[in-house]
Formats: sequence, C-alpha cells, structure tokens
Amino acid sequence: MKSMTGFGRGEISVDGVRFRVEISSVNRKQIDVVVNLSRDLVELDIPLRKTIAEAVSRGRVVVSVTVEQLRATAQNLRVDDALADQYHAAAVRLVKKHKLAAGVTAADILRSPGVVSLSDHPVEAASAWPHIQEALNRSITAFNKSRAREGNHLKKDMMARLRTLRGLLKSIAKEAATVAAYHRANLHRRLEESGLPLPLDDERLLKEIGFFAERCDISEEITRLECHFEQFQNYLNSTEPQGRAMDFLSQELNREFNTIGSKANKAGIAQLVVTGKSEVEKIREQVQNVE
Repeated sequence: MKSMTGFGRGEISVDGVRFRVEISSVNRKQIDVVVNLSRDLVELDIPLRKTIAEAVSRGRVVVSVTVEQLRATAQNLRVDDALADQYHAAAVRLVKKHKLAAGVTAADILRSPGVVSLSDHPVEAASAWPHIQEALNRSITAFNKSRAREGNHLKKDMMARLRTLRGLLKSIAKEAATVAAYHRANLHRRLEESGLPLPLDDERLLKEIGFFAERCDISEEITRLECHFEQFQNYLNSTEPQGRAMDFLSQELNREFNTIGSKANKAGIAQLVVTGKSEVEKIREQVQNVE
C-alpha cells in the first residue's frame, strides 16, 4: 500500500553537468501531473508525463527538472563587443574632453557592467534525455519508498480500526439477540402498569412481539458488514492501488451502521453504532491518503 503523499530526488552528473529530478505529490482523486522544465527541454514534457503515469495512479504530482553546469568553460564566457565599444568610446570622449592623462585599458573595459557574463551552455533535449531519464528513475525509486513508508503507517492504523469494528459488530450481534425478549418484557410491564395484564402466551402479545422482532431484525446488516470487513482486509493486503475501492467500501460500512442504528431499538446497540460510525469516519479520513 502506498500513500499519495511523498517526495523523491534523483540526480546524475555527466561531463560537468548535473541533471536533477525532484518529485513531490499530494492528495487528489485523479492523476494530475505538473512538469516544470526549462524552455530548452520543453519537448521532454510528454515522455516525463508518460513515465510518471506508469508509476502513479492518482494524486497531484509535481516534477521539477534542473540542469546545472558544475564548472565554467570557455563556451560559457560571453563578451558583449558592442557594449564594450560603447564603453571605450565614452571613455575616450571623457579623456579628451577633460584632458585626462590616464588612458583606457582593456581591463577597464572588461570590468564595466554587462561586458563580460557567464551563461549556461545550451543543453539539447535529445542528448540530455538519457541522463534526465536516469535521474527520473532514481527519483521515482526514492519517491515510491517514501510513499510506501507512509502507506505502511496508514495500513497499520486502518487494520487496528478494522479489528475494533469487528469487536463492535460482535457486541452488536450479542445485543441484537436480546432485543425481542427485552421488548416483550417491556411491553408486558407497560400493559400491567396500564391495568391491562395479558398472559405472556396471549396471541395478540405474541403477534406484536413478532412484528417488532421482524422490523428490528439486523441479521442481514450484520452479515453484510462481516463481508465488507473481509473485503476491506483484502484491499489492505493488496499490492495494487486500492484507494478508490476502499473509499467506496468505507461509505458502505457507514451506510450499514446507519441502518442498524435506525432499526435496532435498543440503547446498548445505539451506543455501539455511534462508536462504530466514529471508527469508520476515521478510516475514511485515512483512505483519502491512499493511492
């Protein structure tokens, strides 16, 4: 299981050039890839997106690619001859106008702002792609390890909550078995208090108890919850992305608990249902982070 939140960095240095790729991601229902590239490398946008789509099924993924010159070379040194000529002409005019004794040297001109600059040597996308691809693969490996670590924490938390839900369901089933007897005793007591005592085997009393028991029967909901728990456990153990399926199933868990709460007319069951819905809601919150 992997989280949708993660970070990874990969880099490789070749012939004095460092290629670095960083990947970060946050939650998103669908896959959304954002690629940050320099203008020289913009044609690599499609292969980068394709590689990310093969590694990630959903989430907002930001990929940043940087190419850095590790040392300056003769090719990086640029002299603006036109600007140097302007500085020289201006200096000569000042010397003549003010009758200055000092002459103008090349060093003076080279120190003038903007005459000399270091610029990155342009990197061709086609020749850079193999190195960027290697850095990308390294960053994906680190990225997936980061997501797997977070996913493992999420899995442990949800497994603990699933065990809690199984225990709550057992308690609910135990309470449900006593609902009919509880209602019969309660109904008989109310009749006696109203001055209308009836024997426990009275046909009208038995019919009312039978109707109540049928209306409050939650055996189907208990069976469905047991099946949902089993399926949720399978999702937790799966090596494939199951975030969407787990999100849907957690909604079904909440629906079954709601049905039990509305059908079972007993305070003990109602309290267990409230606790169960709280645990399901916490699971749903965690599922939002699962790929």
